[in-house]
Formats: sequence, structure tokens, C-alpha cells
Amino acid sequence: MFAYGVMPPAMFATLVAVFLFGFPVAFSLTALGLFFGALGIAFGHFEATFLQALPLRIFGIVSNELLLAIPFFTFMGAILERCGLAEDLLDGMGQLFGRVPGGLAVAVILVGAVLGAVTGTVAASVIAMAVISLPIMTRYGYDMKLATGVIAASGTITQLIPPSLVLIILADQLGTPVSDMYLGATGPSFLQVLIFLLYIGALALLKPHLMPPLPPEARIDRGWPLAIKLIRGMLPSLALIFLVLGTIALGLASPTEAGAMGAVGALVIAALYRRLTWRFVSEAMSSTMRLTSMVIFILIGATVFTLVFRGMDGGFWIEHLLVGLPGGQVGFLIFVNIAVFLLAFFLDFFEIAFIVIPLLAPVAEKLGIDLVWFGVLLCINMQTSFMHPPFGFALFYLRGVAPPSVKSTDIFIGALPWVLLQLLLVAVVIAWPGSVTYWTADRTTIDPSTVPIILQAPAFEAPAGPRF
Repeated sequence: MFAYGVMPPAMFATLVAVFLFGFPVAFSLTALGLFFGALGIAFGHFEATFLQALPLRIFGIVSNELLLAIPFFTFMGAILERCGLAEDLLDGMGQLFGRVPGGLAVAVILVGAVLGAVTGTVAASVIAMAVISLPIMTRYGYDMKLATGVIAASGTITQLIPPSLVLIILADQLGTPVSDMYLGATGPSFLQVLIFLLYIGALALLKPHLMPPLPPEARIDRGWPLAIKLIRGMLPSLALIFLVLGTIALGLASPTEAGAMGAVGALVIAALYRRLTWRFVSEAMSSTMRLTSMVIFILIGATVFTLVFRGMDGGFWIEHLLVGLPGGQVGFLIFVNIAVFLLAFFLDFFEIAFIVIPLLAPVAEKLGIDLVWFGVLLCINMQTSFMHPPFGFALFYLRGVAPPSVKSTDIFIGALPWVLLQLLLVAVVIAWPGSVTYWTADRTTIDPSTVPIILQAPAFEAPAGPRF
């Protein structure tokens, strides 16, 4: 363990201790990085000139155009959260499926998936679904644990469905194209929705009293009233999905450009729903600014920490620990997924992505693991960070908008089955890599050995002089 000295494990142990004491993550990372950097210089681990790379790294962060997609997608999600689109979607889907036990729960999962494809942020999806669907499910006799679990799970699907912010950050940290990460997440996204729906179906057969159908007086007769409800909710959603994901998949726009178009599209939808006011836009801009600032400061802090950690040979220490695990690739994947699952009890996905992923990526690449598949697998695992009682952010969002009559214990207990279903998907993707790689099989790769290298400039002949 100490083949590379005591400094790497000391840095890691100190980082865990600081997090357990609850200090702000971004500033703790920076402070620990600079403190151990001073120790590294004092004890001769590296020269002071080693830290000259730090300003260039920070400049690289703030000038990274890929990260500009984060505020665009966040702003888009904040606008759509309040514009009324989710109400129409849920009302139409609820009427379509609400005639059978569990129909409302099915509608919540499907609408959550659609919102995930147009908002890209878990907070927007969970809050919107909780405000709209929780009163309806409570009114018609749904078990409270089941209702809160369905709502929280429907919101966390957003983390896996493109244009998820998590996929953008993982692509940046793993050095893979965002478009490949989006394509790779397509199969697991469908599988996650399918697993949730199968669970609801099984529960509806075994315990229909937990999720009764809509009473006759709450139903809309089939015909124009129900078709209009679905069209009013689906058409803007499909248009926005194509504007964002379609342009990326067709190679017409980068993720940043697609995010900008999505933000404009969200404003247009808000105007169509007659919700576009200055106060409305100002609130969306404020929430976007807070989230983006938090991400950038965490990324800067993580950059300071990882630079010093690598200077202490921490990268080789991690590689020495993980490459030697029994079982090769499978052993590495099992260990990493257990570690990420446990870390998610204390850290959110931003912190895991910026601190842990850069340390794991070189080891995964050395073991011959496809980094797109690896990134999607970790994204599925990090879904659970939103659902872990008692620190899951989805549970906090739900607690914040739920009425006082909803007990916190119901929210926490209701989340547990859905965490197990998310872990089931982790096992499925490990056992079936094709669920990810099938969608990325056609991506273009370049073999470096086939690239010609010109070591000498071609001969240049001066033009002949004028003839007289």
C-alpha cells in the first residue's frame, strides 16, 4: 500500500475526513491541494515549478466550450419546470393509463422520462412531478410510500437520459465525445424505464390496493378531449427533443450549440403557454447561475487537488491498488461500483465525477475497458446518489415541495425499492455490455498506427526567374 509513499493515502484519508465534517467541498479541495502542495515542495516530492501548471489548468476549465452546455441545459430545465408542459403531459398520460391499477404510476414514470429528455436536470423533473402528481395520487388513494418513491425515481431517470448534465461532465472527465456518451446511454435509458414499469405492473397485480385506478368521475371519455390533452403536451416535447438530441445525433450541432437552441426553444414554449414574464425568466437565470457557479468552483478545487495528488504519485498508487485486484476487469468493475455506491451516500454526482473519475479512468483504459461503456455504467450507479436515504437530493427536493402531511419516513422508505432497481440495471449493464456498445458501434475511430508521420518537409523548388 505504501509502495509510493504515505502522502497519497494521507491525502485521500484527509479528504474523506474533511467531507465527513461537512466542510464546503469546493473550498476544501482547494485548501487541501495547496496544503499538501506546500508539503510536497518542502519534502522534495516535486519542485515548486510543478505548480506552474495550475493557472493553465484553471484557464482551461473556464475556457472549455463543452462545459458551456451546463448553464444552457440548466436554464432550459428551469424554464420548462414552470411553464406548464408537465401538467399537460401528466394529465393526458394519466387519463390514458389511469383506468387500470397502477395507471397513474405508469404515467408518472413515462412523463418523467419525457421530461428527462427535455430538461436534463434532476431537480427540475423531481420538483415538477412532485408538485403536479403527488396531490393527484394522494387524492385517489395511492399508498404514500409508493407515491413518493415513484415520483423520486421518475425524476432520477433524468440523470441517465440524454441530454443529462452528468453525461456531459463524465464525457469531459473521461475524454470521450459527448455524442458517444449520449448514444451509449440510449439502451440503458430504455432498460431503466422498462424495469420501473415491470415493477409497477407486478406490484399492481400483487397489491392493487396500493395503487387504485381513477374513479369513473375523474375520467375523460376517449375522444377529442383526451387526444387534445396528449397532443398539447407531446408536440412541444417532441419538437424540443429533436432540437436538442436530434441535432447532436445528426452531427448538425455540438452539445453546447444544441443546449443554446434548447434554451431558446424552452423560452418559446413558455411564451406559447403564456408564462413568459420577466420574473419567470429572472428566477430561472438565478437558479442557473447558482448551479453553474457551484460546478465550476468544485471543478477548480478538484483540479488543484488532483494536480498535487498526481505530483505525489497518487495516480500510480491508485493504479497499483486497482490493477492488482483479483478477477481482472470484472473484479475492478465490482470494486469500483461498490466504492461509487458507498461514496454516493456522502458525495453528490458532481463531486464524484470531478474527484474520483479522473483517478479511475487511466486504470480502466489500461485494463482495456471501453470508456464510453464505463462512463454510462458509472452514470447508472450515480443515479443512486439522488435516492440514498437520508442524503439523496431527490428526496430533499421532494421533501421541500411535499405538504407537511407527508412523513419524511414515508419518503425515505419509499425510495429503497427503486434504489435496488437502479442497482439491478448496473448488474444488467455489466453482464450485457452490448446494451451500451451496440448504440456506439458505428462511431468512427482512428488507429494512431495508421496515421502517417512526416519527419521531413517536402523539397521546395524556387520558381524560375523571369526570362529576358
